[in-house]
Amino acid sequence: MKKAILLLSFFVFLCLCGCSLQNNNSFSNNYSEELQSIENSSNNISYINPQGMTIETRVLVPDGFSRTQADEYGVFIRNLPLLPDNSPILMYNGSKKGNQNIHIAVVDIDVGNRDLQQCADSALRIRCEYLFSTGQYDKINYHLTNGDEFPYVKYRDGYRLNVEGNKTSLVKTSDYSNSYETFRKYLDVLYCYAGTLSISAESKLVDKTEMKIGDIFIKGGSPGHCVIVMDMCENAKGEKMFLLGQGYSPAQQIHLLKNPGSSCPWYSLDELSYPFGTPEYTFYEECLKRMP
Repeated sequence: MKKAILLLSFFVFLCLCGCSLQNNNSFSNNYSEELQSIENSSNNISYINPQGMTIETRVLVPDGFSRTQADEYGVFIRNLPLLPDNSPILMYNGSKKGNQNIHIAVVDIDVGNRDLQQCADSALRIRCEYLFSTGQYDKINYHLTNGDEFPYVKYRDGYRLNVEGNKTSLVKTSDYSNSYETFRKYLDVLYCYAGTLSISAESKLVDKTEMKIGDIFIKGGSPGHCVIVMDMCENAKGEKMFLLGQGYSPAQQIHLLKNPGSSCPWYSLDELSYPFGTPEYTFYEECLKRMP
């Protein structure tokens, strides 16, 4: 009976807070054709170094720009490993994503073998990986869609999530374990019961002039979506540009996005306005936020 309740709750939560299963972008149906036209008319400027194996070494900045100063989290993201150049985006079941014309690189982070790590989950994955790698275990503590906290340190100490309808509690059922395997199991549970609604609610709205690597554009709800600021650069005039990445639904590898309307993958911060279009989603109102 408890298993049935858990599965029912899991279904309800995902319906409430998962990524959109359909593209809300009004220009997306013609995106591939438009992008191809742009690329054909460009000056064949390449922003990709095929030999680079991190975001910083793979994605080149535009002429006259250099990468911005970054905090520790920004440096962590810049140094995320990438799969070899021209790698396809794979789904959690190993199949290829239907649209392979939206990305410039794929991040070398496992997606798991279940349909869990979707859009907001991908932002959680990167943030939690950073916190875990730097020993900031107490900060790995996020709210579930029902508003309850789910701290990693309790899971590490052997407490497991008990779900009854819309109520959750932590029950001691296992031994202490600080292994990476236990951390990954914690994330899978978090993915089940957190999403765009909960992450948006506990993240702080940020003015675009204060943008940092690791910030997110997020629309909570169903449909909802989340994309991640993966890098930033700046020129001598103080003009800034940023690079985006995302996960999506069904669960798939995290990937760096192209910029619709340009052969350059970098987005202009000065020109950022709403509606703000990305390859598979359009954000219609101010939604740049910073996760805790």
